[in-house]
Amino acid sequence: MSEVENYSATTAEQIEEFRIRFLSKKNGELVRLFNEFKNVPAEQKKELGQKINSLKIAVTDKINSLKESLEETESTTGEFDLTAPGDAIKLGSRHPLSIVRNQITDIFKRLGFVISEGPEIEDDWHVFSALNFAEEHPARDMQDTFFIESNPDVLLRTHTSSIQIRVMENQKPPIRTINPGRVFRNEAISARAHCIFHQIEGLYIDENVSFADLKQTLLHFAKEFFGPETKIRLRPSYFPFTEPSAEVDVSCSLCGGKGCNVCKGTGWLEILGCGMVDPNVLELNGIDSKKYTGFAFGMGIERIAMLKFGVNDLRLYFENDVRFLDQFKSVIQ
Repeated sequence: MSEVENYSATTAEQIEEFRIRFLSKKNGELVRLFNEFKNVPAEQKKELGQKINSLKIAVTDKINSLKESLEETESTTGEFDLTAPGDAIKLGSRHPLSIVRNQITDIFKRLGFVISEGPEIEDDWHVFSALNFAEEHPARDMQDTFFIESNPDVLLRTHTSSIQIRVMENQKPPIRTINPGRVFRNEAISARAHCIFHQIEGLYIDENVSFADLKQTLLHFAKEFFGPETKIRLRPSYFPFTEPSAEVDVSCSLCGGKGCNVCKGTGWLEILGCGMVDPNVLELNGIDSKKYTGFAFGMGIERIAMLKFGVNDLRLYFENDVRFLDQFKSVIQ
């Protein structure tokens, strides 16, 4: 035992020789002791067995200690094996919301839409007034909007429609723009709602733009994004800035429209709102409503990502849990 404790080595070869001497399965010292153990009287086996096991543990600990000491010496002296493989670099992935945003914008860019961006801190005109929101509209209430206390005319934008207003102010028709961005609403955080979320809105203004153009554009998007067998349906709705307005549903890709738990047995999933731009909005932004018409649409990126990836809790997008994010490495970026 003392020989093991006092042993020292300065090279990997010496450590390996020590290991073979004691732990070799063919002719190591421990194998020899275990073979002789068979001939030991019964009353001595317990004591001798404990000593052999102690020796085996001591040898193993000594080998590990010598290896650690050698590695520390090599790291401090700068000596290392240049032929040894390097440490693997762990590749990450884009956030699922970024993946979906890029996929959506790519589809509309192929249709000629141009990406436009705007500030997240806005004024009342670009968020509400220029979009035909009446003074008493409930969306102006503090329960829905984050206002800046020192200046009630300044707020965090509640939709990316404010970008469309800025585009109309600075560009003459034809206009074809897609507007991704982060928006804010004063809502309680839950599995289905958050005070921060992301939208993509689109705007097309030109001469002779019709509701049929809107429907065909959205049908093309749905087939490109959800699959060629996807169908859409439009239901009448109301938005202050479009007339007529509609909600758009897509056929459930999980059940093929037959009905399941995800679509609540209806075979349809709501994905966005849309409509023809209200003439008042065109006039408020200096566009002749008698010459030009247009359509607009908007969708929540979280909602689309939940449908695409089967995520059942919206809060997962904001928690930065690596276990959740690692699941999207295989998704086309």
